[in-house]
Amino acid sequence: MTRASTVDFGRKKPREVNWSGPLRPANIIRNKFPTYKNGSNGIVIKLADGPEMPSRKEVVAKETADLLDRRQRLSVRELTMKFEKGFNTATLLSNEVKSRHAALLERDILLKNLKSVLESLRGRVGGKNKDEIDESLSMVDILAVQLSKREDELLQQKAEVTKIASSLKLASEDAKRIVDEERANARSEIEGAKAAVQRVEIALKEHENISQKIGKQDMDELKETVQEARRLKMLHCPSKAMDIESEIQVLRDQLYEKSANSLQLLKELKLHQRFEENDMPLYELEGLESLGSVLRIVAQNKEFVDFSKRSIQWFRIQPDKGSKKEIISGATKPVYAPEPHDVGRYIQAEIEYCGRISIARSAGPVDPAAGLADYVEALLRNPETEYNVVILQVNGIPQPADSLHVLCIGRLRMRLAKGKTVVAKEFYSSAMQLCGVRGGGDAAPQAIFWRPRKDLSFVLAFETIRERNSALMLARRFAADCNDDATFCLMNADYPCRSGGQNNVIFVTSMFAAEPYSFAWLRFKARSSLGASQVELTLPKNVFGTPPGANRTFSLKDHGL
Repeated sequence: MTRASTVDFGRKKPREVNWSGPLRPANIIRNKFPTYKNGSNGIVIKLADGPEMPSRKEVVAKETADLLDRRQRLSVRELTMKFEKGFNTATLLSNEVKSRHAALLERDILLKNLKSVLESLRGRVGGKNKDEIDESLSMVDILAVQLSKREDELLQQKAEVTKIASSLKLASEDAKRIVDEERANARSEIEGAKAAVQRVEIALKEHENISQKIGKQDMDELKETVQEARRLKMLHCPSKAMDIESEIQVLRDQLYEKSANSLQLLKELKLHQRFEENDMPLYELEGLESLGSVLRIVAQNKEFVDFSKRSIQWFRIQPDKGSKKEIISGATKPVYAPEPHDVGRYIQAEIEYCGRISIARSAGPVDPAAGLADYVEALLRNPETEYNVVILQVNGIPQPADSLHVLCIGRLRMRLAKGKTVVAKEFYSSAMQLCGVRGGGDAAPQAIFWRPRKDLSFVLAFETIRERNSALMLARRFAADCNDDATFCLMNADYPCRSGGQNNVIFVTSMFAAEPYSFAWLRFKARSSLGASQVELTLPKNVFGTPPGANRTFSLKDHGL
């Protein structure tokens, strides 16, 4: 059995006990030596060190590490449960020994009584019964010896159990004392942790308050500065921008009046010339003859005319004498909004009624919009330009004008989308049509007609007139660049090629291709020997395998030659 003196439950001597007390403030730790300096007369002076306050981050990290260390220790409740379990076991063993000792005492009394009874019987009987009684007496003696040995063993066990019980009792007392001490230490540490958390919370609140105060002070100072600047600006420096805007508006009004007066004078001059020639027109064009305006056909005598019963067609004419008039496709309404392609040209409208054709012509060529060319040149530097538009019509069907879309005009294609949904997307080709809206009233200068393919058409309204005109110019410029931008061969002489199956010779005058030269198709201009006007064809590159003057056969049935 283990001796009680050798049982060690982790107790320490009083002088070795070093329980960790509550946390001490971190700012009492010194991290450097004191500072000295040499004073006058060789006297060494110790400088007072300023209080070193650790950063808030270090304090929080240290407190967190201490809390994790305490969490890993054995809890007080578990230690108490272990000692109580051992004490209960020792109590059970002691009770068992006591019960066995009581049973032994009862056996001794019974054996003595049995022995006295057998001895009294031996004196009374004789013969065979006497021998049996003697044998019984010997057995009783043997049993008494065995019981005495067993009693000695039980006494020894009792002594050992008593020692164990005393050791356990002592250990239990030590455990209770340790538990009380640990509980006190835990309480003190908890109080210290709470105090540390409170300090951190107070520091954070102070930091927030300081930040809010500083931010509020900065905002107040900024407001005061802005107000002072506004006051000084109002008192000492009048707004030059407002003056410039006012001057620009005045100049615009004056320019509008001058243009209207000049246009009226030109019309009167034309009318006077026609009066001398006995050619008085029945109609005239009303409106500024500039890009962004609207031209209307009105009667010369200012009477109301029902144009629904008359056939109207608009033309554009170059200012050179003898120039042919170019028909404006789709312009059959009494109202027309000039587009960038009309700049520098005369606009003429022919009104047919009862077999008689009347002409209304602009007094001068259409004037460009100020700054539009520079604006378009700046947009050409971008790979694509986006415009906010509203769909007015789809395939001629009016649409609700409350849905905003984005029209993207790129170098290779045009795309109309709403968010991530693409409504229409098409590369530049000869099948695509793009022009200003024909008719449409006062909204015509801000709208365009776009037909990306034969089965789909849109009428789109822009936010401003300038955006509408720039979109038309960009799209036409990019389309032209895609068709014949990189000219790499220009024939010195006609390049004869005979069409298969026809007696018609096509003379190639120029050839175009977009880089890289590995494209499988070429574009070239040609003219027909049968007097047809110049056309553009697309043929395989291997048609031109020999020097100029060689004949090549190819099909022109798709081109009507």
